[in-house]
Amino acid sequence: MLRTLKIQPLLRRMLQMDWPVQQCSEVEIRAERDRNYRWNFAVNMADVASFFFGLSFISAVTIVPLFISKLTDSTLAIGLAAVISQGAWYLPQIFTANFVERLPRKKPMVVNLGFFLERLPMWVIVLSAVVAAWNPTLALVLFLFAYAWHGFGAGIVATSWQDLIARCFPAERRGRFMGISLFIGALVGAIAAGFSARLLAGFQFPLNFVYSFAIAAVAITISWFFVSLTREPVEPIKSTPQSTRQFWGELPRILRRDTNYRHFLISRLIFALAGMGMGFVTVAAIQRWGISDSMVAGFTAAFLIGQTAGNLSLGFLADKRGHMVSLEIGTFITFLAFTIAWLAPTEQWYYLVFFLLGVNPAATLVSGMMVVFEFSRPEKRPTYIGLTNTSVGIASMLGPLIGAALALLGYSWLFMISAVLSLIALVGFRWWVKEPRFAQVAALETESAPDKAIRL
Repeated sequence: MLRTLKIQPLLRRMLQMDWPVQQCSEVEIRAERDRNYRWNFAVNMADVASFFFGLSFISAVTIVPLFISKLTDSTLAIGLAAVISQGAWYLPQIFTANFVERLPRKKPMVVNLGFFLERLPMWVIVLSAVVAAWNPTLALVLFLFAYAWHGFGAGIVATSWQDLIARCFPAERRGRFMGISLFIGALVGAIAAGFSARLLAGFQFPLNFVYSFAIAAVAITISWFFVSLTREPVEPIKSTPQSTRQFWGELPRILRRDTNYRHFLISRLIFALAGMGMGFVTVAAIQRWGISDSMVAGFTAAFLIGQTAGNLSLGFLADKRGHMVSLEIGTFITFLAFTIAWLAPTEQWYYLVFFLLGVNPAATLVSGMMVVFEFSRPEKRPTYIGLTNTSVGIASMLGPLIGAALALLGYSWLFMISAVLSLIALVGFRWWVKEPRFAQVAALETESAPDKAIRL
C-alpha cells in the first residue's frame, strides 16, 4: 500500500530504508539477540508496562463509557467508542504487512512514526475533557476523533512492533516477557485505580477526567522513550519483494494451504465477536442499579486485578505448554464472565464479572497475539500478523455494532449471546486447532524419519 504512494525521501529517512544492512548468518543473528536479551527485556518491559499503566486511566471498559455517558445519552456513541477500542488497533495491519516485510529494520517505524500516530493524539484526548466544561458536543466529537487517531495510528505501527518483539525474543521466552510486562502494567494500574476512584469522586466533572486523561497521556508518552532504547537484531530481507497485487493474491493461498492456521483464524474471529458485550457491561450496571462513579472505579480495579493475575500466570504457562492452552483458559473465563453478567442478581456480582473480564485482554495480548508468530517462517511473519489482526479487527468492530443493536432489546440478550459465542470459540480452540509450536516439531520429526530409517 505504502509503496504505491511513492514514499517521500523524508519518510524513507525516518524509516532508515536506505541504510546499509550487514549480511549476517542465522548463528550471528541469534548471538546478537541473546547478547542483548536482558537489555531488550528491561526496556521493552518498561515500554509495555508504562503503556498499559497509562491505558488504565482511560479504560475502554469503564472510564471511556462513563466519560461518554456524561456527554450524551446515545448508545450509538458508546458503541462507536467500543468499535474503536476493539477494532482500530487490529484493522490497519494487513495494509502495512507487505511494506513491513521489506523493512530490514522495524524499530524506526515503531519509534519515529509511532510518536505522531500513537502518542500525540493522547494529548488531544486531554483537550477533549477540557472542552467538555462548556461544549459537550464538541468534546464528544474531539474525543472520538482523537481516540480513533490513537487507535488506528497504533494499528499502523503494530505489525512492525510485533515483528520487532519476535526478533528480540525467542519463542520459548515471549510469553514470560509479555506476561511480566503486562503484569507490572496492570499491577500498578490496579493500585492506581484507587487513585482513579478518588479523582472521579473527589473532583467535579470534567476536571476529574482531565486529570485522569493527563496521567494516561504522560505514561504513554514515557513508554515511547523506553521502546526507543531497543537494540534490534537486524535481519537481511530473505523473501522476494512482492507487488501489491501479488501480496493480496497470496492471502487466499495461505488460507487454503495452511489448514491449522485457517482453523485458528476462524476460532479467533468467533472469540472476537464474543467480545461484543465488553463495552456495555459498565453501562448495564449504571442503568440497572444506578451505581456511583466511585463504584465504576472499583470495577476498574477488579478488571485490572484480573488482568494482572491473567498476565503473569498465562505468560509462564504459554512458554511451558504453548499459547493455545493459555488462550483456551482465557476463552473459558470470558464465557463465565458473560454468563454471570447475564444472570447477576445484584451489582456486587459485577466485581467478579470485571475480574474475570480482565483475563480476556491478558489471554488475547499474551497468547492470542503471540501464537501467530509461530504459524509462519520469520520472513512471512508480518503477513500472518497482518492477516490475523485485520480479520480480528473487522470482527471486533462489527461486534460492538451488533452489541448496540442487541442492547436495545436488553442487556441480558447481549450478554447471553456473548457467552454462547465464547463457548463456541473455546470448542474451536480446544478440539480444532493444534498448538503450532509442537505441530512444527512433529512435522520436522516426520520429515526426518525417512533419513533416520536410511541411516539405520
